[in-house]
Amino acid sequence: MHIESLEYFQEIAKIKSISKVANNSHISQPALSQQIQKLEDSLGERLFIRSNRGVKLTKSGEIVLKYADNIIRTYNKMLSDLNEQESREIKIEGEHTIATYCLPCAILNMQFKFPNHKYNLVSASSDKIEQDVLSDICEIGFTTHPAQAENLHSEEVINEKVVLISPPAFDLPEKVELQEVLDYKFVILKEDCIIKENFKDALADLGSNFSEIEVISQLDSTEAIKTLVRKGYGVAFVPYNAVRDEFSAKEINVSRITDYDLDYDIYMINKKAEFLTENVKEFIANFKKLGKHICY
Repeated sequence: MHIESLEYFQEIAKIKSISKVANNSHISQPALSQQIQKLEDSLGERLFIRSNRGVKLTKSGEIVLKYADNIIRTYNKMLSDLNEQESREIKIEGEHTIATYCLPCAILNMQFKFPNHKYNLVSASSDKIEQDVLSDICEIGFTTHPAQAENLHSEEVINEKVVLISPPAFDLPEKVELQEVLDYKFVILKEDCIIKENFKDALADLGSNFSEIEVISQLDSTEAIKTLVRKGYGVAFVPYNAVRDEFSAKEINVSRITDYDLDYDIYMINKKAEFLTENVKEFIANFKKLGKHICY
C-alpha cells in the first residue's frame, strides 16, 4: 500500500468525487482511478460504490477512512523525524572557556560517533545560558555550576583538569604543592570564575589569603594569560584543555598541584525530559556515554 494512494482515498471520501480530486491534484482521472484500484487490490476490499452522482464509501471504506488520518499523520511524523535526524541543528551554549577549549573536542568526539547530529555552538555567561535554555534560544548549556531554575535539569558530564602553567625557564616540576608556588607572580582572569574560586578556597585552607599573593595582571581572557606566561611574566592556573597545544610545543611547562584538588566539573543543563525533542534526548544520552574525561 502506497501512502499517496491512501491520501487520495481520504480526499475522495471527503469530496465524494474522483473527478474533482483529480482536478484539484493535477492528475488525470484515469490515473487517480488506477491509484484507488491498486489500494483496493492491496487491501482486498472494495472501498467505494461508484455512480453517476459520484462515489460513496462501502462498509470497508468506512473502516479504512477511520484509520487513514492517523496512518497518514504517523507517516508524515516519521518523515519529519527522519529529516530532523539528518539536518536539524542542536543549539548549544557554553561559558567562554568551556566553549572555546573543552566543547569543541567533546563535540568532535560526538561527530565521529554520531554523525547525524549537527551543532551550533556559541559562548555566553552562565546567567545568559540558563535564561537561553529556559527561553528555547538554545537547547543545551554547559556551565561550571548547576542551574538555579527548578524546572531545569543539571548533570555533571565533564571533569576539567586544572594545571599550573609556567615559562620553561622557571623549571617547575610536574608535581608541586601549592605552598611551593605562592611566591611566584600570578596572572589571573579579571572576572570571577570557578578556577579563581577554588584557588581562593585552597589559600584559605592554607591559612593564606588571595590578597596576599602577587598578582601582576588581571586579564579578560585565557589567551591573554597564556601570552604573558609564555613571555615569562608569571604563572597561572588554567584548564589543561586550554594549553595542550602550547605544552606539546614546549612553549610552557605544566604542573599539577598535589595537595589540593583545583579541578572542576562541567554541568550540562537542559529542560526536563518531557519538554525535549527526540533529537536532543538522543544527543544528551549519547554525550553522557562519552565519559567525564573525553578530551584527555
